[in-house]
Amino acid sequence: MKPNRLVRSRRLANVIEAVGQTPLLRLQRVAQTAPDVEVYVKLEFCNPGGSVKDRPAKRMVMDALASGQLTQDKILIDATSGNTGVAYALMGAALDFRVNLVMPKNVTKARKDITQAYGAELIYSSPMEGSDGAIRLVRSLVEEHPEKYYYPDQYSNPSNPLAHYHGTGQEILDAFGSRLSAFVTALGTSGTAMGTIRRLKDYQAETGHPIRCVAVEPAEALHGLEGLKHMASSIVPNIYDPTLPDEILPVATEDGWDMAERVAKEEGLFVGHSTGANIFAAVKLAEALQASQGGGVVVTIACDRSDRYFAPMKWERRYVW
Repeated sequence: MKPNRLVRSRRLANVIEAVGQTPLLRLQRVAQTAPDVEVYVKLEFCNPGGSVKDRPAKRMVMDALASGQLTQDKILIDATSGNTGVAYALMGAALDFRVNLVMPKNVTKARKDITQAYGAELIYSSPMEGSDGAIRLVRSLVEEHPEKYYYPDQYSNPSNPLAHYHGTGQEILDAFGSRLSAFVTALGTSGTAMGTIRRLKDYQAETGHPIRCVAVEPAEALHGLEGLKHMASSIVPNIYDPTLPDEILPVATEDGWDMAERVAKEEGLFVGHSTGANIFAAVKLAEALQASQGGGVVVTIACDRSDRYFAPMKWERRYVW
């Protein structure tokens, strides 16, 4: 079959320009329980840093460079569970500034290795305190040495959700417009959810077309969904607005892990456990749409690939998270 037109590859001046415009993949087999509903996952691991966090890292860095807050005389430092750290490290290598990352000591070896490969320096916080411990440590470091660091603070920086308002949300609308029935994604910093949902809500206000927007969080305070926040037991990000989603959907660790394994085996899509939780929730929404409307379009986010979780890969169900 001959193509209708010649599609040229994009020409990029640097790796930063490769962030965004990620593809949407329809899930065929794991969503068979809702055959008349199209379930799509936005493949954010196609960003150059391998995750959805490239988007906010790029926006925060570019805004800080433009304002003069980030210079080559300062070190960018932030708390991260891994993916934002990889994105910061990539940006630092590409744009020639230093990066220090504060992360829990028990984040996966792959994320430690990747960030260090880009030249970032790692500072470890207590593995027992999760992402909140990293936040507390980075704040104390910045307070002690304010002249040394630029602290973007991904949990409070409005550039985080703005990256998704102008990027992720707009790209979903460009693809589906008034066909979109529902959007669902998990809460970590909450930037993906807040920015994307706000854009979809603005579209709803402009057109009158309803879009159900759902945020996923771990069902338990102690959980195995790395990078996600159980808001009631966590330091709540300043960018988080609990009134914005139409629903907060709890997902158990087992369901996120099991769905990640299913998607690999049935769809050929190798994703992390936060993405497993997203897809589990998307299928539940699709089943509800099948029952109530008989059809529709549901979109969720593939946050990263599963190779970031190789060490360890299997979740031992006997552990208490």
